Amino acid sequence: MIEAGRSRLPLSDLAIVQNPGLGAFALWRFGQGFQAEDERPAPFALAFLVLPIVLHGATLNIVTSTNRPSGLALFAAKLGKEREQLLAVHERALLLRALTLQSVAVGVSGRLLSVDYKDATLRANVPEPKPKKLVLPERVKHLGPASEKLGFWFSKLGTAQVANLLRVEF
Repeated sequence: MIEAGRSRLPLSDLAIVQNPGLGAFALWRFGQGFQAEDERPAPFALAFLVLPIVLHGATLNIVTSTNRPSGLALFAAKLGKEREQLLAVHERALLLRALTLQSVAVGVSGRLLSVDYKDATLRANVPEPKPKKLVLPERVKHLGPASEKLGFWFSKLGTAQVANLLRVEF
């Protein structure tokens, strides 16, 4: 218990990066990318792949270095050059399930995201009023664009195709 007047312990780098608020932001940007062309919401299951990819430095770098038109297949091929990296996506997805669910809850409560429980879909909402341009710290500035790129890539494929390319099971 923290006594009055005493400061809290500083957060670790892991706690700073892996938090539900940042996760909600990443999922919101993912939804924006998924909905970019036809406004179709993302299958909820795909949300569980976003944080394991963008919160891991090596995979984030590969997403960032892969051109948007190249697609998920090229990203998976780059990731598959080190087979362990590709197979680790599934393990990280399992480990980050709770964080993903907490992030969805934060996104829904902040009205960034909507969940359609009947159809099991996730929609990125347009915030009201329009938000000011965010100034993000250097260590997380690539998170939004990478999440949006993933959403765009995922929107071009079915859920089964995404799972097959990334070697994950739902």
